[in-house]
Amino acid sequence: MVKKVSILLPDLRCGGVENVRLQLAREFIRRGYQVEFLLLVKQGELLQEAQSLCVVQSLNKHKISESVFKLVEYLKAKNPSVLLSAMWPLTVIAPFSKKLAQSNVRVVISEHCTLTNQYKDKGIVTNSQLRLSIMIGYRLADACIAVSQGVAQDMSQIAKIPLNKINVINNPGRLLIEPSKDELNVVDQMWGVPKKYRVLSIGNLKQEKNHALLLKAFAQLPFTDSRLMLVGKGHLEESLRVLAHQLGIGDRVIFAGFHPNPAVFYKTADLFVLSSDYEGFGNVIVEALSCGLPVVSTDCPSGPREILADGKYGTLVPVGDVNALAEAMTEALMSSPEPEFLKQRAADFSVEKIAQQYLNVMFPHEH
Repeated sequence: MVKKVSILLPDLRCGGVENVRLQLAREFIRRGYQVEFLLLVKQGELLQEAQSLCVVQSLNKHKISESVFKLVEYLKAKNPSVLLSAMWPLTVIAPFSKKLAQSNVRVVISEHCTLTNQYKDKGIVTNSQLRLSIMIGYRLADACIAVSQGVAQDMSQIAKIPLNKINVINNPGRLLIEPSKDELNVVDQMWGVPKKYRVLSIGNLKQEKNHALLLKAFAQLPFTDSRLMLVGKGHLEESLRVLAHQLGIGDRVIFAGFHPNPAVFYKTADLFVLSSDYEGFGNVIVEALSCGLPVVSTDCPSGPREILADGKYGTLVPVGDVNALAEAMTEALMSSPEPEFLKQRAADFSVEKIAQQYLNVMFPHEH
């Protein structure tokens, strides 16, 4: 009998969690499992890609609080073998719905960020709801997964459950599509300067990514022919453009927007920089390494240090330290990269390896 895995998400916008789930779904299907996406709302940039892989269902509920009974109905009607849920409060709603449905589905929840950091400014009411719901919900789940040791520690502290009850499974590196010569030429022209001092950062333009820190550090680089390209979109774009002009680097910063396959940017850059205040894991670091691109990252909680093996595969700098980031970027651009060494590290995060670890948790008696 074919085992069915239902993947529960709010929607399929282009985010790190959504991309990871698509990769895992593709690999599960390749191994003979039946996969179905279950969304609160059927929308997002990645929806078409998911629909080309498998069935995509929707609870048609914009409010998460209204989705519980719809999820209960789904579990009773579809009876999947595993319900794989990510992103609080879905990580609480999934096991609670199983209880109400009196279903034998195995509920596996995974967190992809340190929730204490993500919700620290949301107020006492939201944080109280977060902690209380997690203390109950995590205990109802059949298994818990964290994408890094730091996220696992955060989950353990919030839920008041032993750290050894949480499985640490890193995110897989995304399979990037090899760019064509035409695509490479187009992006080469976007850079506007020959390869040597091209600095790349990929991620949504939002507060925790701290692109302002990156702009300030870039302004300190001694290379007048350097360029910084920001690939991504977000509500901070306009303020970042203003800051770039205030720093006198407006003509050297390129806002490239969102691109579903960023391989062409990694392939044409000389250095990748992550300037975040916090991360759940840091998928883009793995992507950069897979293209042999040197990495400089803030030593933020919690993922970059684990991926870069305490600095063995890239440079780590203190969070929020403009001078340290600028110095590390300067040194990295003046060093000779070792692409094969970096690619070997990226191979540790292959989707085949990560999918197997997920299957070991989802079907513990079969693996």
